Amino acid sequence: MVVNFTVVPIGKDSSLSAKVAEVLKIISDSGISYKLHSMGTILEGEWDEIMRLIKKCHKKILKDSDRVLTTITIDDRKGRTDRIAGKVKSVEEKLGKKLKT
Repeated sequence: MVVNFTVVPIGKDSSLSAKVAEVLKIISDSGISYKLHSMGTILEGEWDEIMRLIKKCHKKILKDSDRVLTTITIDDRKGRTDRIAGKVKSVEEKLGKKLKT
């Protein structure tokens, strides 16, 4: 499955890059396939491992914040792997050109 998620502390500084760095350290250390983008992070793996990782990220931000908003979008397709890159490649092939990613 492919999951896009964001974890946003509410009621703290307007800059989030330090918090994003904390979460990305957890994600990077997990060994789960991921891609950071400007509005969140995409993960690819099995349900339990991804949900466990998102929970860990959420709790990390909640530790230093009064409130946290976590959003999760799930694309679960049976029998498919390497979809983080594969979904983009499929669109590029149909367009006949590389896209900015």
